[in-house]
Amino acid sequence: MPYTVGMVSLGCAKNRVDAEMMLYSLKQAGYKIVEEAAMADVAIINTCGFIESAKQESIDEILELAQLKKEGKIKAIIATGCLAERYREQMMKELYEIDAVVGIGANKDIADVVEKVLEKNKVETFPDKRQLPLEGGRIQSTEFYYAYIKIAEGCDNHCTYCAIPMIRGAYRSRKLESILDEAKNLALNGVKELIIIAQDTTKYGIDIYGEYKLAALLKELCKIDGIEWIRVLYCYPECITDELIEVFANEEKVLKYIDMPLQHCDGAVLKRMNRKGNREELTALINKLRERIPGITLRTTFIAGFPGETEEQFEQLAEFSREIGFERMGCFPYSQEEDTPAAKMPDQIDEDIKQQRADILMEQQQTVMEKLCEKLIDTQIDVITEGFDRYAECYFGRSKADAPEVDGKVFFTTSGRKPSLGEIVKVKITDFLDCDPIGEMVI
Repeated sequence: MPYTVGMVSLGCAKNRVDAEMMLYSLKQAGYKIVEEAAMADVAIINTCGFIESAKQESIDEILELAQLKKEGKIKAIIATGCLAERYREQMMKELYEIDAVVGIGANKDIADVVEKVLEKNKVETFPDKRQLPLEGGRIQSTEFYYAYIKIAEGCDNHCTYCAIPMIRGAYRSRKLESILDEAKNLALNGVKELIIIAQDTTKYGIDIYGEYKLAALLKELCKIDGIEWIRVLYCYPECITDELIEVFANEEKVLKYIDMPLQHCDGAVLKRMNRKGNREELTALINKLRERIPGITLRTTFIAGFPGETEEQFEQLAEFSREIGFERMGCFPYSQEEDTPAAKMPDQIDEDIKQQRADILMEQQQTVMEKLCEKLIDTQIDVITEGFDRYAECYFGRSKADAPEVDGKVFFTTSGRKPSLGEIVKVKITDFLDCDPIGEMVI
């Protein structure tokens, strides 16, 4: 009987794709994949190391599995992903229950690592980051009707608050043909919504083609039968070209949804972040996007309490956020990440103040969202069906304005035919609750 392997993948969707590729390698090597890591012979934690809360979540997960190992319920624990790559020397010393610590360059060798730990060997392996596979088979871990597709790895932006370039290495684009082949296979497996991801999707192609190729890629993806929605995440404002805007405006399959993490609007704060732009330039870009792409959903994220952020600079950010009225927005208190330039900056801000500032922005956003929900009442929107809520006795799904996991849901009833999972239906909005629209499916 084959040994069983289970994986917990934490953090972002990019990490999820890495996990799906490792699971495929393990299945090809003859291991049986189980959904619950706690029920497996070998538990793999694909860790996140982006900010402090994510690191703590990874450590907590390892400790929970360590208790099961102590009780004899699992045989071995393997740590992979960003935390393993970033803290390679400390991991095994401080979390001695781990049997293997594997850097991202060793993802391709995960089956060999599992074999070694089952033979009671301790493993620490950290090949060159560039050995992380950009393409290959995957076991899709999302619902069948949507999938993430990673078009590049690594990052060259070197924002002062971010450890990703240290962890993931330099920016590497995939060949366009490889992405299209993968997208076609996903469509054949029933995927209707493709979600385009990378550390920075707008820089796609610059390293291998000498020019930005995201617009060209999106046009080619639109030609694939079966794909109905194409959603783009992680767009940097300075790389949003006129050509890309035209694609968002004119290609029916490309959702009018741009995830553009701005982090701040004050020019001096952005400069310390090693980000470009200022409030005037960002406002001009947003006005251009809204003018050229009617009905656009703009999602952004902000960092509150970056080192040296004055009360006045925070007020500027709050005013900017109110003035723009982002359709979707998240805000996080600044996380002081060791070995990043920002961690060594003077004028670090008190944790309570950072959290208070983040809370203020999110409270403002609640008001914005409520107004947007009110405007939806008596309109009809497309919703991809995700399930049935037995307690609320209604169906739920996501609109074109909602990405999985980061945005909200749409709840709806039906007086006739029951929609199937993954079906895109029309819903007439009649109300909302906690900024989630409520409506009835239009037959």
